[in-house]
Amino acid sequence: MRKPATPGKGLKLRTFLIGSRRRRGEGVRVGTVRFLPRGVPKKDYARLDYFDVWLPALAPSRRLMAWAQGRDPLKRWKTFAARYEREMSTGTDSRQSLILLARLARNTPLSIGCYCSDEQHCHRSLLDKLIRRSAPGES
Repeated sequence: MRKPATPGKGLKLRTFLIGSRRRRGEGVRVGTVRFLPRGVPKKDYARLDYFDVWLPALAPSRRLMAWAQGRDPLKRWKTFAARYEREMSTGTDSRQSLILLARLARNTPLSIGCYCSDEQHCHRSLLDKLIRRSAPGES
């Protein structure tokens, strides 16, 4: 009996913390945040290791972020994750962006990033799974 395939196993996809130093093989850095860095000229985003492309369609909504940053954000994580996944699957822009990144990551190294220091409680860890699930031939 064959093991089920791991979703998006062949993708060249990583995550990163915005502002961290670039790593070898990281490829194009995609900033998946709602807001741009304050006080940084747009021409300097890539030079300062922020990101190469900004894709706010994959960021949590303002409303969801405000809710998540309320009392006990760690206790709210499971609910946040479910709500974020629902946002990504119901919006046309976000759903198509997931498919685009999954297709690109088949051949091109991509990295998705956010400002959160704790990746385990950051939407980029969820986004990584969503992109892998959106890979061609995956369900």
